[in-house]
Amino acid sequence: MEKQGTLGKAIAYAGVGLHSGREVHMTLRPAPPDSGIVFVRADKSGRPQVRATAANVTATVRATTIEENGARFFTIEHLMSAFCAAGIDNCEIELDAEEPPVGDGSALVFLNLLDEAGRKEQDTARREIVIDRVFRVDDGDRFIMAVPYDGLRVTFTSLNPHPLVGTQYADVIMEGDAYRQEIAPARTIAYEKEIDALRKMGLGLGGTLENVIVYNDEKWLNTLRYPDELVRHKILDVIGDLRLAGVVRGHILAVKSAHAINTALARQIYEAYVKP
Repeated sequence: MEKQGTLGKAIAYAGVGLHSGREVHMTLRPAPPDSGIVFVRADKSGRPQVRATAANVTATVRATTIEENGARFFTIEHLMSAFCAAGIDNCEIELDAEEPPVGDGSALVFLNLLDEAGRKEQDTARREIVIDRVFRVDDGDRFIMAVPYDGLRVTFTSLNPHPLVGTQYADVIMEGDAYRQEIAPARTIAYEKEIDALRKMGLGLGGTLENVIVYNDEKWLNTLRYPDELVRHKILDVIGDLRLAGVVRGHILAVKSAHAINTALARQIYEAYVKP
């Protein structure tokens, strides 16, 4: 049996939240076996905590939000994706705001932090969710499903009418350096014409060309890391959202999915295997 893992030491990072635009200080700390991933508001009285589970998802507009004990945290998916890739089962995330720092808009900064902290094996068996049936969520022409597979594999098809984006397809098996090389560096994406509307909704206030790749009707406004960076970031998000169900072994297949149906799938899996 594989053993659970936590951080070898605490590690800190500061930056700006993607949607809030607020400066935030984050400390990742080791946590005991079976404690899971827990977000903590270190600046609030009583240090309210929210467990990063599918049952606590309350919103999915342009980011995944979890809420519990009168506290909430949003845009957690990039950090959760890195936890999945690094094999971290137990960690306490202390924040002095509701949103983790965005870094460069990818999961790479978080993966590097976890590498620096190191993974400490714990004397408790790892609780893996082995998919043994088909789970599926549909939303019009979008869907996401999980089927049995010996490992974790994500296959994503993105269909975008914009000629700069078009149809993108990617398939990643979470083995070796595949996540680090193919998925972690992929950044979040925005269409320039949507930015003003998003900001009027209180979203994207911390977004810049340093942490978001932006396209308009004629061109990309920054240099892409991959020609298909959009679909790679979609896989990054799926991995982060699915981690809210637990440590999953299965093949995830998605077409045009986003946080709402990603987390709906995570909830189905959580309720089938984890929820008492």
